[in-house]
Amino acid sequence: MTIVLSRSADHLYWMSRLIERAENTARILDVSDRMGLLPAGSESTSGGEWDAVLEITGDAANFHARFPEATAANVISHMTLDPENPSSIYSLVRAARENARAERVGITTEMWEALNSTWLEISDLTAAKLAARGYRNFFDWIKERSHLFRGSSVATMLRDERYHFLRLGTFVERADNTARILDVKYHILLPDISDVGSAIDHFQWGALLRSVSAYRNYHHAYKQAITPVKVADLLIFNSAFPRSLHSCHNEIVVLLDEISGPRGGEAARQAGELHAMLHYGRIEAVFQHGLHEFLSDFINRNNRLSSEIQSAYLVAQ
Repeated sequence: MTIVLSRSADHLYWMSRLIERAENTARILDVSDRMGLLPAGSESTSGGEWDAVLEITGDAANFHARFPEATAANVISHMTLDPENPSSIYSLVRAARENARAERVGITTEMWEALNSTWLEISDLTAAKLAARGYRNFFDWIKERSHLFRGSSVATMLRDERYHFLRLGTFVERADNTARILDVKYHILLPDISDVGSAIDHFQWGALLRSVSAYRNYHHAYKQAITPVKVADLLIFNSAFPRSLHSCHNEIVVLLDEISGPRGGEAARQAGELHAMLHYGRIEAVFQHGLHEFLSDFINRNNRLSSEIQSAYLVAQ
């Protein structure tokens, strides 16, 4: 097996994490923009949806240091093309492209062209061009470019350690994002118990499913009306759904086993514990003890796993 240097592994791991994060940011902004279609005066159009975007991305403090209010215009400006915001789509694509440039000889031509052309196009965008293009068209484009990069890597890379580190970054990032989206929807976006079961509540859960490309998958899997318990089950435990926590950690344990090595024992142990929790867990028990508490614990443990991977295999950050 090819032994990948820590610096190369670091570039590949973070390249994929940053692209996945850019796609996830586009998904979150897209669904929040769609929530603006709710009737005027509803709780969900009072700004809470845009505060939730900042909570999901962990960017609330940075945003409020620069903007007085979480309006649609302010949050979209901050999270799309702002070069001063390290969490903006612009900054994420730029950083991913820099990792790709540093690892140019370790990735395929198709991967480089997919990522470099994305950067060239986004770096040419201005706020006026973005508005003329349409926010939703831009969000769809970012998702498509992420899919192109990921597809080109799956189709063209050797199945060696470079490939394993690239894929590892994708699934660690995706699991974190899925948990954050579900947690914020359940914990923040439902401000009034009277909204439970209402048309607004149904719209919110449907919008959540669309944000992770799960709307049709939900109906295929459960064949019933949308309910919070079934949505949570799909996004946490349903291993057939590729963005669920269980599915992501199915991939993570296999990838860590492929990488192996004496330094990765603790990372493999942590990944095994998380995988067992997701493999044997049941959604009824989660709701009995608290969905927010479960998701907060998962996010913390997933972050500890990420830190252990960084410490064992990658360049110190």
